[in-house]
Amino acid sequence: MGRDPRAAVAVALLRLCLAQANFAPHFLDSGNMALFSLPEDTPVGSHVYTLNGTDPEGDPVSYHISFDPSTRSVFSVDPNFGNITLVEELDREREDEIEAVISISDGLNLVAEKVTILVTDANDEAPSFIREPYMVQVPEDIPPGSSLIKVHAVDKDTGSGGSVTYFLQATVFAVDRHSGVLRLRAGATLDYEKARAHVVTVVAKDGGGRLRGADVVLSATTTVTVNVEDVQDMAPIFVGTPYYGYVYEDTLPGSEVLTVVAMDGDRGKPNQILYSLLNGSDGAFEINETSGVISVMQSPAQLRRDVYELHVQVTEVSSAGVPAAQAMVPVTVRIVDLNNHPPTFYGESGPQNRFELSMYEHPPQGEILRGLKITVNDSDQGANAKFNLRLVGPGGIFRVVPLTVLNEAQVTIIVENSAAIDFEKSKVLTFKLLAIEVSTPEKFSSTADVVIQLLDTNDNVPKFTSHYYIARIPENAPGGSNVVAVTAVDPDTGPWGEVKYSIYGPGADPFLIHPSTGLIYTQPWASLDAEATARYNFYVKAEDTEGKYSLAEVFVTLLDVNDHSPQFGKSVQERTMVLGTPVKIEATDQDAEEPNNLVDYSITHAEPSNVFDIDAHTGEIRLKNSIRSLDALHNMTPGGDFTWSLEVQAKDRGSPSFSTTALLKIDVTDTETLSRSPVAAFLMQTKDNPLKAVAVLAGLMAIIVALTVLISTATFWRNKKSSRVLPVRRVLRQRPSPAPRAVRVEWLRFRRTKAAAKFALKEDPSNENENGNNNGPGSPPPPAAPAPPPAPAAAPRAPRAGPARWAVPTVSGSLSPRQPPRSPQPEAGGPTQSALVSELRQKFEKKGVGNKAHF
Repeated sequence: MGRDPRAAVAVALLRLCLAQANFAPHFLDSGNMALFSLPEDTPVGSHVYTLNGTDPEGDPVSYHISFDPSTRSVFSVDPNFGNITLVEELDREREDEIEAVISISDGLNLVAEKVTILVTDANDEAPSFIREPYMVQVPEDIPPGSSLIKVHAVDKDTGSGGSVTYFLQATVFAVDRHSGVLRLRAGATLDYEKARAHVVTVVAKDGGGRLRGADVVLSATTTVTVNVEDVQDMAPIFVGTPYYGYVYEDTLPGSEVLTVVAMDGDRGKPNQILYSLLNGSDGAFEINETSGVISVMQSPAQLRRDVYELHVQVTEVSSAGVPAAQAMVPVTVRIVDLNNHPPTFYGESGPQNRFELSMYEHPPQGEILRGLKITVNDSDQGANAKFNLRLVGPGGIFRVVPLTVLNEAQVTIIVENSAAIDFEKSKVLTFKLLAIEVSTPEKFSSTADVVIQLLDTNDNVPKFTSHYYIARIPENAPGGSNVVAVTAVDPDTGPWGEVKYSIYGPGADPFLIHPSTGLIYTQPWASLDAEATARYNFYVKAEDTEGKYSLAEVFVTLLDVNDHSPQFGKSVQERTMVLGTPVKIEATDQDAEEPNNLVDYSITHAEPSNVFDIDAHTGEIRLKNSIRSLDALHNMTPGGDFTWSLEVQAKDRGSPSFSTTALLKIDVTDTETLSRSPVAAFLMQTKDNPLKAVAVLAGLMAIIVALTVLISTATFWRNKKSSRVLPVRRVLRQRPSPAPRAVRVEWLRFRRTKAAAKFALKEDPSNENENGNNNGPGSPPPPAAPAPPPAPAAAPRAPRAGPARWAVPTVSGSLSPRQPPRSPQPEAGGPTQSALVSELRQKFEKKGVGNKAHF
């Protein structure tokens, strides 16, 4: 506003100079995407390249990439670091080059370069057949090895991934692996009469290549239909052989006897068939050239033979009218008496060829179907009237009686297999009753249909779809909650197929079942508790209207819900903690399953709060590692009495979580204080476990009883052997002791410290020393007792008021003769102990005499 115009001009000139002096940034050779190529199977989102450039002035540069608006934006770039990322899939077959413009800028100058990125091939295209479908017409007599058709498949990939080889999944044909020409395999032939068409599957595989880091081989399949054309290579075929004809007494000349039927064996393009008689007719028979009908040309009275053996020849005539393949067949014509009555079935109202009956399923074995009134009759006489009966249909269900009939019989059908007569399997059973002559050449026959309508009975038991049903419901499910639906099926019809459900069993009380649908649900009043009963099992019954039933077992598991909070044994607990030894609290959670019944412990309140640690899983409480003596705790105790009150919380791991607290009073002491009074230490240690105290007292009583038995046994044996020991003792005392005697006595005195230390000697209370021994000044000096182990090191602390220190008394003695006591007092240990000591001394002296040579 009040700026000098000359200053403004100077600033403008300065900026112009600076702008002119700013050089443009440029790409480095290793970061300009020159000669950059990328496989087409690169995953989208991959970091594919890093642009790298610099600015002469050292200014920060930014990078950009752009594409032609008509093309896809295949890449994106981080403007700060130049990292290029693939954002769209590549397809070399659609776009093998990508043109892009990369640029670098320092904020003032922008340098752009046009680059071309080459997309390299990956084996991502499967071969594809062209000109499908493939169909070819081939004559059946084509020579083996002939070419039939050529299939062609292309693969858009390059290199080995674009090469195609062909394979067949057939046995009659072969294919050239490289050209795709389909041929008839050497040694193979086609036959129109066996197979009129062949469908061949051709597989085209590429040469394989890399795709997303793996070696892959892609393939395609096509089908080639080879239609086989028929050629004339088969002789005529006769139908209905053997041929028999009959001439009866009433046959008229010119009457048809039988018809010979033949056809060309080549069904695709059959030739015309012509019939002719070769010999054997004697002029009595003729055959129609085109129809094959054989007729008798004379009356039966003029015929001279009973049997005529005729030979009929058939000849194929090609489309050009040239005779081709031929065939011959024998024909037998018999001259017989008149047998013009086949067997005939009769019902109650006359001839009948259909009989119907309704009956219940599963009749008794051997039951006669009395509802069927069937009679069979042949009006001929003699052998012409003899015929067999047969029941044609599902085998083994019924049988017919009689099997052989002469002239006439009543037909009886009997149940053979009752189990097969099942309404649920088949509601209608249909049979044919066949009567066929036995001895006549004509084999006249007749049939009648037997239709049995089955009626249903209640022969099926309702069956469950499963033998077991398993359900799981939460324990807090309200009354009336659905548990599981069971299903039973009764294949019977009508009321017999209706199923009614019920449940029973010791575990069924909390449940109900819908009698029609089979839905099991909880009682309206049911209050399920997984902690009281985690599993129920009971039986479900499916019953029809006549009481037929089946059972299935139901298992119901209650899913635990966190509905109990942890509980301590007491809300206020007292513990005694010895330094270095933890105390343990325990809370129980009545929930049935983890994690609802897992408890974590914590100290919620303590004064001061830095004295104790608690193990969250086990509930063990111990002093912090920095506190190692009572002196360190003395000034921290609120009352100076080494007693703390802690508020301890027990919290379960359920969801939602429940917790409870208890007040814990801890009295801290150390091992030195406990050692002053073993009884007090024991009572203090077993304060929290009364059963342990009871067990220790019981053990002490057992030891006392054992010692009493041992002492009594020793006394018994001493009294038993005393008559032999005393004389030896007297002799030994009167002998003068030899020189080595002193050594032996000293050895006995040393051994006495261990062997006789258990026996108490007479003590003088007036001369009790600091160790509590009663050795007076007139007594011989006892052997030195072993030095006690050093007391555990403890930090010095101020004396505290309490009972006087309790000294552990020790007893020492020797086997030397006792001096008379200064003042009369009862002998410690009593006469029994004195006798035992005397006995022990006597044994030692006896042993010394026996081992005298060793000193």
